[in-house]
Amino acid sequence: MPRVRTPRRSRMLRRFAVGTVAVLAASAGVGALAPSAGAAPTVDIRVDAGTSLGTVPSSGTGLNTGFGDEHMGTPKVTSLMKAAGVRQLRYPGGSGADEYHWKTHTSGDGKGWIPSNTDFDSFMTIAKKVGAQPILTANYGSGTPQEAAEWVKYSNVDKGYGVKYWEIGNEVYGNGHYGDGKGWERDDHADKSPKEYGKNLVAYSKAMKAVDPKVKIGAVLTTPGFWPDGEKAPGDSADWNNTVLSIAGKSVDFVIVHWYPGGTTTADLLKTPTRIAGVTSSLRSLIAKYAGSRAASVEIAVTENGAVGSPAQTSQAAALFAPDTYMTWFEQGATHVDWWNLHNGTDQAPTTVHGQTDYQDGGILSAGTCVGDKCEPPRDTPFPTYWGIRSLTALAKPGDTMVKSSSGNSSVAVHAVRNSTGGLNVMLINKSPQNAAPVSLSYAGFTPAAGAVTTVSYTKGDTALTTAKRGTAAAQKLPPYSITTLQLKPAPGTAGAHKPTPAPTPTDPTPVVSASGTGTRAQGEVGAPVGRPSPSSTSGDLASTGASNAVKYGALGGLLVIAVGGVLLLRGRRRRGLHGK
Repeated sequence: MPRVRTPRRSRMLRRFAVGTVAVLAASAGVGALAPSAGAAPTVDIRVDAGTSLGTVPSSGTGLNTGFGDEHMGTPKVTSLMKAAGVRQLRYPGGSGADEYHWKTHTSGDGKGWIPSNTDFDSFMTIAKKVGAQPILTANYGSGTPQEAAEWVKYSNVDKGYGVKYWEIGNEVYGNGHYGDGKGWERDDHADKSPKEYGKNLVAYSKAMKAVDPKVKIGAVLTTPGFWPDGEKAPGDSADWNNTVLSIAGKSVDFVIVHWYPGGTTTADLLKTPTRIAGVTSSLRSLIAKYAGSRAASVEIAVTENGAVGSPAQTSQAAALFAPDTYMTWFEQGATHVDWWNLHNGTDQAPTTVHGQTDYQDGGILSAGTCVGDKCEPPRDTPFPTYWGIRSLTALAKPGDTMVKSSSGNSSVAVHAVRNSTGGLNVMLINKSPQNAAPVSLSYAGFTPAAGAVTTVSYTKGDTALTTAKRGTAAAQKLPPYSITTLQLKPAPGTAGAHKPTPAPTPTDPTPVVSASGTGTRAQGEVGAPVGRPSPSSTSGDLASTGASNAVKYGALGGLLVIAVGGVLLLRGRRRRGLHGK
């Protein structure tokens, strides 16, 4: 049995304010998006292959790895990551990054056990095998600008690794500055305010770029619409994001958010990608306000993204959520999206979600852990989330052009990509757990070849992607809870006839803010770790769930939700995870 560690994760212990006293309960299986009886109506899918939404980023499809994961570099694991098209690996891992000292390969007080095969050089060997670009998190919590600069020197000058992207800290806003003062993120600075983080960001940037001017420095921001976005602690003149960027906006090259939209039902989870446009709009507004002439070059990185906090973490709903979320972020301009996590483990018993076992594990590969006599599949068995991410390899390659598409029904999501050979790939995601979905497809700017088309699909219970000739470019029938990608060739004589042009500048989606400055939230959304509403707020919506004070649901991702004396507490058993140190 491997040694399993308990990470300092924000998503395990939350405190919410609410104006009523209630005990909340919800089941994981409710909330199907499609009719449960009768013939399903045909869903109209439109693809405008002549309108570009930008190119697929070269290192966009990323994955979190941690220095506590002694199995991340085995031949089987690196082969699985490479086959899934993983192009970026994040290291040294979550909250553990704010305790990790790269030179000594130690964490915290240095007395805890750490695998010897997960040091920085070992990680870089793994990244090379996978063909992935690294993104590194410098230790802000217990480190210094000098320590980070020495890491840059070792990496890029001494070893020639050429690591480009560097985050300064993990979830620094979780250092206790907001709420009850305890927090979940280590921060040894006497001043834990956003003002101090902004000042130190500038210091880190100067020290690291003095060693290698080509490195890109990332600023940790709160995710718009999720706690503590919009909060001001005593003594603050502005919230975290405005304060940090007002000081360091011209010293950073990308901004960082984490995306755990959660949901009380699987249907809630599958609706959340529609919220991404508002989040990116808010981030772009902040960047434009503080980055000056550099604003257009400042990137958005989603360095943690996952289904943690929802009922489905390893079962089919999470598998459908994964590619929909990656592609939506890319279409909105994010350059990096890193799934949480490679291996994670759990200390929660498995549940049943739509007839399928869900192991309540945030990883894409089984850690082989047991809770009592209930054990996960053998180590490194791919969970459905793995296959959901791997489905992206059938849709796009880095540099391909994303094009405009739309669905006539929210029960079916669509993403489309023009490839380098002139073909068109269309991913269709049927979010109904019960019903097949007939779809009718029409195209602008592309004329598909006649006849049956090649499809690559992943359906509930599959242990691989299936390639087959099925249906036509105009009509398909999607199995329940499935991902189906059509790989269309152009009709003879039409290849290259229509090259995608940039989409006209759209009217910006409404930024995710509210009159109170604490953000708006969608029904059923849970921010874990970024979606924690302020314990001091006693009016308005319950930020994490989007529910009003009269809300009557709660068992959020295995967390017991109880409101007592006007304070809503979510007490979660701390999940064991191989990533956390």
